[in-house]
Amino acid sequence: MDEMRLQKYLAEAGIASRRKAEELILQGKIQVNGKIVTALGTKVQIEKDEVKYENKLVQIENNKIYVLLNKPIGYVTTVKDQFQRESVLDLVKVKERLVPVGRLDMYTSGALILTNDGDFVYKVTHPKHEINKTYTVTLKGIVSKENVEKLKQGVDIGGYITKPAKVKILKTDEDKQQSRLEITIHEGKNRQVRKMCEAIGLKVLALHRSAIAGIGVKDIELGKWRYLSKTEVEKILGY
Repeated sequence: MDEMRLQKYLAEAGIASRRKAEELILQGKIQVNGKIVTALGTKVQIEKDEVKYENKLVQIENNKIYVLLNKPIGYVTTVKDQFQRESVLDLVKVKERLVPVGRLDMYTSGALILTNDGDFVYKVTHPKHEINKTYTVTLKGIVSKENVEKLKQGVDIGGYITKPAKVKILKTDEDKQQSRLEITIHEGKNRQVRKMCEAIGLKVLALHRSAIAGIGVKDIELGKWRYLSKTEVEKILGY
């Protein structure tokens, strides 16, 4: 009979990423055969043991799906929000239980992947994969070539120097005193692009993630989504 570590089982069932699943176990939120378990080394027999989260039965879906959402501003990228704010999961109506792959803050729009494949979440969010994420940033002020070079080389965002980025000036508007940049990074630090722009003294007016691993949302309306193809999933995993 197949055995699996509990955190991997939870991830495979689409409850959360493997790291988040470990937190749920340590917090005593998971039951196996009616008993709360808190040991990360716990193993479950897939076809025999009964696993519950929030008193609901947890089962592994054989049908793995991958969704690309063009997230609007105003939605949080969490499975459950303590303030009852609208979540990206409210926009993707499927029978499978999905989790976001990484995050976009509430005030950032654009490309976000959701899936019920825990291994995919783990692999894609692991720092070693260095998956490119491309952003369009509207800034208050006119960006200089010197500023662009700083962003390209790496800036201090609070005790951390960012890795080299790809940066391109898309537009500058002297009348409005605004600039628009395209920034491509492969790191995933919290609010990284906003902090990078603050580091060069410019305020972000709007932020949109236009692509992940070169897969864009240009043809997807805000708030709409589509399934990723097998080729696209393989492309992301191949980084």
